[in-house]
Amino acid sequence: MEQTRSAAIVLAAGQGRRMHSEVQKQYMSLGGKPLLYYALKAFEESRIDDVVVVVGAGEIEYCREHIIEKFGFSKIRAVVEGGKERYHSVYQGLLAVEDCEYVLIHDGARPLVDEIMISQTLDAVRTYHGCVVGMPVKDTIKTVDENGYSETTPDRSKLWAVQTPQAFSFGLVRGAYEKLFEKDEYQAGVTDDAMVVEQMTGHKVKLIEGSYENIKVTTPEDVLIAEAFLRKRGI
Repeated sequence: MEQTRSAAIVLAAGQGRRMHSEVQKQYMSLGGKPLLYYALKAFEESRIDDVVVVVGAGEIEYCREHIIEKFGFSKIRAVVEGGKERYHSVYQGLLAVEDCEYVLIHDGARPLVDEIMISQTLDAVRTYHGCVVGMPVKDTIKTVDENGYSETTPDRSKLWAVQTPQAFSFGLVRGAYEKLFEKDEYQAGVTDDAMVVEQMTGHKVKLIEGSYENIKVTTPEDVLIAEAFLRKRGI
């Protein structure tokens, strides 16, 4: 197989308001190590060539000292500041990526990503040029009106919960984000990269199975669940 370079953008610029913690979510302790450590370790041990970490304002030196240097991560090529919204942070990460054909974008608050999932995503993006990991939903989903009353019940067989990594040919996703920012207005409702690629380029994005363990740590309850999964893996 032809050798092509790949990069990962790991997003760690979120405020974590729902965690109710004085420590930024990405640096809080999970199983004795910072939450961000686990995602970075997975990419360090994967086929990914380079990693760009996107952090909050004023956090570059802290991240370098207390995460990258402390744990000896060698694939991290840049640490950059993010922006107000997730899509601002992704764009800053894309601007820092150099010389790669494929890029994976991952939420640093998903510590259970692993080398197998990363490898499967890299294989899939070569074929589809745009793919995201996710899992079929287990629960019945309702749409509700502005007063909280049930409106519709979508067919559960067609619903997936989307996760990260989300992977794209670099030119495709970079071009999509450039088109997004040409609009020069607040993009309400832009919550993931697949949405940007779909809306800005019309390119269809393939869903591939991730793992029900690949949770996003958002609330205090999620910390307990993530630690249980880490113990299950012997970490």
